[in-house]
Amino acid sequence: MNDEIRVKEVRLIGAEGEQLGIKLYREAMQMATDLNLDLVNVAPTAKPPVCRIMDYGKYRYELQKKDKEARKNQKIIDIKEVRFSATIEEHDFQTKLRNVVKFLGDGDKVKCSVRFRGREITHSQIGKKVLDRVAVEVEQLSTIERHPKLEGRSMIMILQSKQQ
Repeated sequence: MNDEIRVKEVRLIGAEGEQLGIKLYREAMQMATDLNLDLVNVAPTAKPPVCRIMDYGKYRYELQKKDKEARKNQKIIDIKEVRFSATIEEHDFQTKLRNVVKFLGDGDKVKCSVRFRGREITHSQIGKKVLDRVAVEVEQLSTIERHPKLEGRSMIMILQSKQQ
């Protein structure tokens, strides 16, 4: 901006957004100082570069306000984990399923995992059945972001809330 611009000619845009045509840099700088504003290079890669007459401090302030507003309105999505076992009983399954439903209702992603202990790993299809059952139970509330997949001694599935 201002004295940091190092070109002979610039395409000038006025303070109200009107096109002022191609001007010499000195002429454009003089017009900006006469209006008590700044000359800001908005498109340095164009031929010739595009400069605009504006109040740079006010422009920066507006950008900061927009960024702050955008950060305030964004929803942070957490990933909650619910662990099942391959040999889970019905009541325990229902309790953990209630937690999954609660997390999905809050708009969070849920990582459902089955940890295999000892020789259970040889029957990984049992863990897949448990995760598939969870997916069927909550299909009204969620979509499967990642299908059940064995990673080491755990099988992991990620569910995403539909209400986002």
